[in-house]
Amino acid sequence: MSAFRLGAASTAVDPAMIARLLSSSTATLGHLTDFGFVRGLVPIGASPAFAGPALTVQIPHADSTAVHEALRHIRPGDVLVIDQSGDDDRSSFGGTLAGIALDAGAIAAVSNGRTNDVDEIIDLGFPVFSRGPGSLTTRILGLEGRINVPVAVGGVVVMPGDIVFGDSDGLCVIPRAEAEEIVRRITELDADPVILSLRESVRNGTPLGALTGASALFRGGGA
Repeated sequence: MSAFRLGAASTAVDPAMIARLLSSSTATLGHLTDFGFVRGLVPIGASPAFAGPALTVQIPHADSTAVHEALRHIRPGDVLVIDQSGDDDRSSFGGTLAGIALDAGAIAAVSNGRTNDVDEIIDLGFPVFSRGPGSLTTRILGLEGRINVPVAVGGVVVMPGDIVFGDSDGLCVIPRAEAEEIVRRITELDADPVILSLRESVRNGTPLGALTGASALFRGGGA
């Protein structure tokens, strides 16, 4: 049995769905669900908003053979997601790989390890989420690795093709099977006239709690 595995590529994502996410924010999604939000990872520099299907990679700690191979399988719009099997001290993704990924059409990268060449990555303007900068790197050892398989980063399972949605507020993963429903709910929330007019309504004398329902809950929930 081979120590390396390449899973099937995911199907394409509706561009209209991606565009709708990019017109909203991860914080809007945070008003709708607690699930899918990646913990412990931070952007390297400023992070412009991005959303795209996950190209997943799993590596065994110090061996980044599969990451290098994965760059060959990037499709335009992909987000590279790297699971380092619990090794959060090493970097498997640096400036050269970021440039190659960008040239191939990737829109962002996510790693539950660290990131090297941060100045170069910032200059590229390529969004990267990781555990922060780090100089200790992985190496090409040829031990084992997997591409397009289920992985886990920041406490969230990521399946190949799941939509990875990030911006300056944070990072979340939207399961492909739930994406259409989640986008519908985000669209409704963004268009809610009560939400859109909250500040003006409070300025005109209506308490915020009366608009959101918090006041009724507060009065009815006291001991």
